[in-house]
Amino acid sequence: MRDQPHGMKLSIIIVNYNVEHFLEQCLHSVREASKNLSTEVFVVDNNSVDGSVDMVRKKFPEVKLIANKDNVGFSKANNQAIKESEGEYVLLLNPDTVVEADTFERVVSFMDNHPDAGGLGIQMLDGTGKFLPESKRGLPTPSVAFYKIFGLSALFPKSKRFGRYHLGYLDKNETHEVEILAGAFMVLRKSVLDKIGLLDEDYFMYGEDIDLSYRIIKAGYKNYYYPEARIIHYKGESTKKSSVNFVFVFYRAMAIFAGKHFSQQNARMFSFLINLAIYLRAGVAIFRRFIERIIVPLLDAIIIYVGIFLLSQYWEETIKINEGVHYPPEFYLFVVPLYILVWLGTTFLSGGYDKPVRLLKIIRGLIVGTGLILIVYALLPEHFRFSRALILLGAFWSIISILGTRVALHLAGLKSFNLKAGADKKIVIVGEKEEISRVSNLLTQTGIKPSFVGYVHPSEANGVSNDYIGNLSQLGEVVDIYRIDEVIFCAKDLPAQLIIDRMAQLGKPELEFKIAPPESLYIIGSNSINTAGDFYTIDINSTSKAANRRNKRMFDLFLSLFLLLGYPISFYLVKAPFGYLRNIFQVLFGSKSWVGYHKDGEGLQHLPKLKQGVLNPLDVLDKKVADPMAIARLNMLYSKDYRIENDINIVFKGFREVGR
Repeated sequence: MRDQPHGMKLSIIIVNYNVEHFLEQCLHSVREASKNLSTEVFVVDNNSVDGSVDMVRKKFPEVKLIANKDNVGFSKANNQAIKESEGEYVLLLNPDTVVEADTFERVVSFMDNHPDAGGLGIQMLDGTGKFLPESKRGLPTPSVAFYKIFGLSALFPKSKRFGRYHLGYLDKNETHEVEILAGAFMVLRKSVLDKIGLLDEDYFMYGEDIDLSYRIIKAGYKNYYYPEARIIHYKGESTKKSSVNFVFVFYRAMAIFAGKHFSQQNARMFSFLINLAIYLRAGVAIFRRFIERIIVPLLDAIIIYVGIFLLSQYWEETIKINEGVHYPPEFYLFVVPLYILVWLGTTFLSGGYDKPVRLLKIIRGLIVGTGLILIVYALLPEHFRFSRALILLGAFWSIISILGTRVALHLAGLKSFNLKAGADKKIVIVGEKEEISRVSNLLTQTGIKPSFVGYVHPSEANGVSNDYIGNLSQLGEVVDIYRIDEVIFCAKDLPAQLIIDRMAQLGKPELEFKIAPPESLYIIGSNSINTAGDFYTIDINSTSKAANRRNKRMFDLFLSLFLLLGYPISFYLVKAPFGYLRNIFQVLFGSKSWVGYHKDGEGLQHLPKLKQGVLNPLDVLDKKVADPMAIARLNMLYSKDYRIENDINIVFKGFREVGR
């Protein structure tokens, strides 16, 4: 490591991985917080494909950028920058954070006044202004891990026995000695790192903060939790913690820690608990996802089935009594479930199960399904036709029951079934006129159409112009009087400290907060680690969207059928006619898609997953491209701004290659 030059106090290290929008906001706050302190800022990018590197070079030229060509993991990436750092202290900072203007000065002052401190963590708030309990943690011994895994720490958070994982019995507003610091914001004394070594690179992601914190204590230094400085931590945007993969990676990291630092007997016990936790948590995650996806269609199917059963009984006993009509058991066992499968299938393809709920999509899907059933019904032999009238009655009941269910769920207050999602949202923008105008235009371009938009002046003064409905000191009253759903802060006009203050003061479950970084196309505010972004931007129409995936599959089906019918003519136009026929059937049965990513592009694992493509975005080009980074760009552009027209264009220009 280099000798520290006189006066360099703090080296800030940010490891980035495909979170460009959060990184940009973080760097704006870091730039502001560094004004009164001698600092240097490193961004280590782990081969992102979302434009992060170009953004840093363009907007933050003062940042020391290390652009890795592959994903080397969190520990190794941090170590790369630590080895080049020159500060007396090193700060490991997550890109999905926002720091207050005086955060760095406060933590440096604390470390200067506490020479026994090897590391320091601070108070972290989530995107709603709520305190994050992982701001302070205890050592995950086997007993602590047991209480955590089996939920006792959640049941008794303030217990000294059961609450040790998050030290819930310690006052969050007081300074404490703690055992474990959070890697999202970890201040380290450089001289201590020289003695104990850098981050352990056996940990690819997770666990390295626990390992380093423990080594600091073993070396005779102290770790402190310091609540006088705060950050917003959006918590988990670069890694979705609801995923099964997270469960495996996180708990395996715990097993590595146990093997390194616990006795053999305790390590075995810890390893047993870890493996038990992996399968329990993974099983719960898979089961929960399955239930979340199947519960609403299953409820619809049950209600429709019961309704058709009662209608058929009424039809037999009242309408058709003189004709001696009786529906056989096969009708209820096979025919009715088949009707329901068609109705729910066409509803799904119509977007009736997308969020937010749109009733017209449900009606459209059910009408299309009814039409398909009637067409097939007309082609059946007479003895397989049970009742056209009952099909129509069943369709009518399906529409009434599904719409009724959605209205009931809406009235019950379930947010994901809000029938007016977005349309009735009331938004307040806090900022000066220039930034408010920019943010308002950005909202318009994103397609957000709120029912009310009000403006709040960022000053605490009483006198504001008629363009504003209040000032910052009146924000709480504005939220209550106008029943505001979302507050957007213009970061150019408000310091992070004021934003965090207001978020903490106004925080309530139904109120959302977002931050508009200066000169950015993003409005950021993720309230949940399980949301896919939860931010506004004008350039995202990703292949990960349910509607786009559905449209892409429908395009594949219809094109395959069309090409199959025209094969006797079109096979003369392609280079490999037998491969062409094979691809038609593979796409038809869902093992391939007509258009996918180019396999040689870097960072494919970071893009929304697609089936293997017969063709790819490079097939529209006249010249061959060999550079993996250029190919990665084309793959990303295809995924980021998906249109069926793009697929049509690629197939048209690359048609001779459809047999590859």
